[in-house]
Amino acid sequence: MDEALVRSLTPGVLTILVRRGADFAAAEDAVQDALVEAFRVWPAAPPRDPKGWLVTVAWRKFLDQARADSARRRREDLVEDEPTPGPAPGVDDTLQLYFLCAHPSLTPSSAVALTLRAVGGLTTRQIARAYLVPEATMAQRISRAKRTVSGVRFDRPGDVATVLRVLYLVFNEGYSGDVDLAAEAIRLTRQLAAAIDHPEVAGLLALMLLHHARRASRTAPDGSLVPLAEQDRGRWDTRMIAEGIGILQSALARDRLGEFQAQAAVAALHADAPTAGETDWVQIVEWYDELARLTDSPVVRLNRAVALGEADGPRAGLAALAALDDSLPRYAAVAAYLHERDGDPDTAARLYAEAARTAPNLAERDYLTRQAARLNAARRR
Repeated sequence: MDEALVRSLTPGVLTILVRRGADFAAAEDAVQDALVEAFRVWPAAPPRDPKGWLVTVAWRKFLDQARADSARRRREDLVEDEPTPGPAPGVDDTLQLYFLCAHPSLTPSSAVALTLRAVGGLTTRQIARAYLVPEATMAQRISRAKRTVSGVRFDRPGDVATVLRVLYLVFNEGYSGDVDLAAEAIRLTRQLAAAIDHPEVAGLLALMLLHHARRASRTAPDGSLVPLAEQDRGRWDTRMIAEGIGILQSALARDRLGEFQAQAAVAALHADAPTAGETDWVQIVEWYDELARLTDSPVVRLNRAVALGEADGPRAGLAALAALDDSLPRYAAVAAYLHERDGDPDTAARLYAEAARTAPNLAERDYLTRQAARLNAARRR
């Protein structure tokens, strides 16, 4: 049985049920029951119209539950209007499902989980393993999210920016457990790009592709972190880079710049450089200026300080850094790097050690600890 096909059909089937009158939570449960039935039946008797089969079975599952639920008499009217089996409509309503799963009433973690379940077609167990939490915990999170959006109608335009942020969160989770969330985010963003003509959707897809193209070189065989400047560029996926740059160029040509396009432009400049020493840091600073104008984000300004330190020297980077809040995540790591480049290894070692204590993950902590140890060992010689 083609699991990829089933996952690609799931959001369309769910949306059809919701449009027929099922609330989101009940529709999602019915679709999951239909998928279980498909995995049981299809290997021996594959349907000619897989989507139509799923719609028919899911709708019947929903109606069976509606009839059995005496507290929901209002759904009895739906039973009288049961559609006859037949080919499923060709209209793709997946876009509305994206907007529903990224509803502003949901927390970011709930929106991500619901998107992976309803749009991505992942099971609760797969999502739980990806987030390294118990399946029961993830089931509760998804159930709460479904209840939250069950009363939301598909009668208003959705917020593309919110959908993109949810997909970006999925991508940044990377890989853990048995689900590659970075690859899943790319798949979902491709799907969204096919459903909506929007330069920022293209910008996010380009950004994901450009970052994902470097994935194989980001860690050493022992699992330790390899910084960008030290990565083996021969291991970068050049076809993925070319695709990302092509998508980005088409988006930029529309002259509707957004933050994901600007981030992708920075990533493209890194990907274009044959060596770290040939990176066009001046252009990168200019793109960070655009990003700062678009977002006014302190994290963007922190990254700009690094780029400025490369373009104009470490003292220029340190001057830009001095204007920022030193409680920012990775502030100490940036300061350590710039102080080392400015010829102050003592301060750099102290800051690397400080940064290691607040590192967001084990790989980054180990890298920063090694940097501090390297400078301290050199000082003792």
